[in-house]
Amino acid sequence: MAVQIVIVEDDEDISDLVAFNLERQGWKTHQVYSGPAGLEKIRALCPDMVILDIMLPGLDGLGIFRAMKEADTTKRIPVLFLTARAQLDDRLAGLQLGADDYMTKPFSPKELVLRVRNILSRSNASAAQLVIRKGGLVLDKNTLNASLYGEALELTTAEFKLLSYLMERENRVQDRYELQKELFGYADTTQSRALDTHIKRLRQKLGAYATCICTERGVGYYFALNTDSASLSASM
Repeated sequence: MAVQIVIVEDDEDISDLVAFNLERQGWKTHQVYSGPAGLEKIRALCPDMVILDIMLPGLDGLGIFRAMKEADTTKRIPVLFLTARAQLDDRLAGLQLGADDYMTKPFSPKELVLRVRNILSRSNASAAQLVIRKGGLVLDKNTLNASLYGEALELTTAEFKLLSYLMERENRVQDRYELQKELFGYADTTQSRALDTHIKRLRQKLGAYATCICTERGVGYYFALNTDSASLSASM
């Protein structure tokens, strides 16, 4: 699927220039010419990236950006401000809010394409870090969804947190005290029993991957992708 980029720019000539150069890279663009319409499009489409002018009719670019950051569905979408407001204070305002980049008009189309490409690369790398893959077992930390061989796993939040913690530290024994602090914030004998219960339930849900959660007696637990589970996922 092509990369989707929303351009919110009230000057149609500038918007057309931006769209033309981005679409030459194989990216799909959506042009919007006012603040409210831009925010509506962003919320409806959840694009891969947004290019925002600051001075817009109805709602300025900073207002759009703040609204994006308030919603889970849009807060991680990368944003590049493209504006005629070149003063340092304006640039700092955009960057301090968390914008990924800031360009001023007039601009070089080649530089714009390069900056967009860099932002998309960083965004893709960041998204990949939120997904943990071990053989046929996949955890998405962004959505808290888990799957095994493509089939959804119904994990509680605590089970997901425990499994992701172990998977991210594959082949390294995690002592009970640290695991209890990670799950519950502190450790005591009551939580030690609760930890064992979570481990037992995880193993019950993981099927062929149950043996990947290993016990180090007297110490704690660790995740190890064993030969049987790895070969099974390779044949799926």
